[in-house]
Amino acid sequence: MALIEHPSNAVSEKVIGAAIEVHRQLGPGLLESSYHACLCRELDLRGIAFKNEVAVPIEYKGVQLAKGYVIDLLVEDALIIEVKAAEKLLSIHSAQLLTYMRLRSITAGLLINFNVVTLIQGIRRKLR
Repeated sequence: MALIEHPSNAVSEKVIGAAIEVHRQLGPGLLESSYHACLCRELDLRGIAFKNEVAVPIEYKGVQLAKGYVIDLLVEDALIIEVKAAEKLLSIHSAQLLTYMRLRSITAGLLINFNVVTLIQGIRRKLR
């Protein structure tokens, strides 16, 4: 039985490569905003299309709420990236990413925690 390739795999690989380069240059221990800005720069340098800080409105019982969510990065309209610089990833971080994916009808996401010795330890891929 053949495995079905998820359409976001190629995009995920490109983003992970960019994130590894950022981590290689900066290492752990900086603020989330620093990693976010550097990842945006690296994606630009690699010609990877993305939108930065994408607003996700919330509708509650027919009313559009002014206070919505903000997705860190939306890559090629197919992959949501949440950037973290935490001591460790928590289940709430995964829940946040899955909520963004559901609200935007996106089927793939990456949770990237830069505050690790080796970046691969800080990457979680989510599919829905």
